[in-house]
Amino acid sequence: MSYRAAIILIQDDRVALIERHRQGLHYFTLPGGHVDEGETPEQAAVREAYEELGLHVIPIRLVAQIGWRGHWQYYYLGEIVGGEFGSGTGEEILTPHPEKGSYHPVWMPISELPHQPVKPPEIVPLLLRALQEGWPTEVLVIPENA
Repeated sequence: MSYRAAIILIQDDRVALIERHRQGLHYFTLPGGHVDEGETPEQAAVREAYEELGLHVIPIRLVAQIGWRGHWQYYYLGEIVGGEFGSGTGEEILTPHPEKGSYHPVWMPISELPHQPVKPPEIVPLLLRALQEGWPTEVLVIPENA
């Protein structure tokens, strides 16, 4: 079973991110989370987009697979098909927990990504290249400790 699945949503040269404040750290991450038992990574990415952003999405295709702590993280390019940005109903959004920190959905210009703390950092060059050149045809695979 995979560890995490996330969705990449682009609109007007901006990407949907979750701004996190956790244990004294401030960073941004793509909307996503753990893949539940009996769920595919695609299904998890769709569910997490709704829980964290309030958006209904469809995954278009897998664009990156990044190793982390002995598991894979899957990143899907997605399309918004409904919902209202910022209306997520996930527990992490509605009931912040001090140990898990805060979750705040934001639209960030892709051009600002190199100047922000984004996790995983390996996703930033992919997004910048996609903005300039379009999405690569091959899935970007980055093994752990690459």
